Amino acid sequence: MPGFVKNSSMAKKAARIISTIFHPFLIPVLGFLALLNSNFYFSALSVDAKRFIFLVVFFTTAILPMLSVAVLALNPKFEISMQRKRDRIIPLLSTAVFYYVGFLLLNRIRIFPIFKMFLIASILVIVLLVIITLKWKISIHMASVGGLTGTLFALSFKTGINPLPIIISVVLISGLVGSARLLLNKHTLAQLVTGYGLGFLILYFVIYFI
Repeated sequence: MPGFVKNSSMAKKAARIISTIFHPFLIPVLGFLALLNSNFYFSALSVDAKRFIFLVVFFTTAILPMLSVAVLALNPKFEISMQRKRDRIIPLLSTAVFYYVGFLLLNRIRIFPIFKMFLIASILVIVLLVIITLKWKISIHMASVGGLTGTLFALSFKTGINPLPIIISVVLISGLVGSARLLLNKHTLAQLVTGYGLGFLILYFVIYFI
């Protein structure tokens, strides 16, 4: 019994680490890093262009959303874990605004449209997450990683380029994140699958067909 308790405690610790590393605020940053260093045609971008894209994405999809949550956390009625549905609405809406700011900044330079489409499609996912969250606790973690997976699959089919190591890595990460959220009792399987499917389908169809 002590051994089981210890193993269970270690498993939950690992699950918390996975949930933190692959947090929805960090997934876009990791995704853009993967894209910029993939076998797709983005190698044609200059170093300065890649640096600008990364900084815009980093600040608008990670830093600003995290700062907004930190400000909300000053209110004692707000739970930073955002387990309650009502605590998710404002962070999601503010994140959508920050993503749009990122889109406007990227729109000022001539780059591959995929980067701007990624942000616009992500805004659509966030809006749908807000609507669903009003009634049901869908998984934002899985929507984020599902969106990244959908992006990679869409680009692979659209360009005929197959960055297999990156795709396999993202699929494995999706499984890890889903398992971690289940282990921590944050979501049901239905909430995880729905979140993943929502992110995957919207990013896939927007990037593949537009």
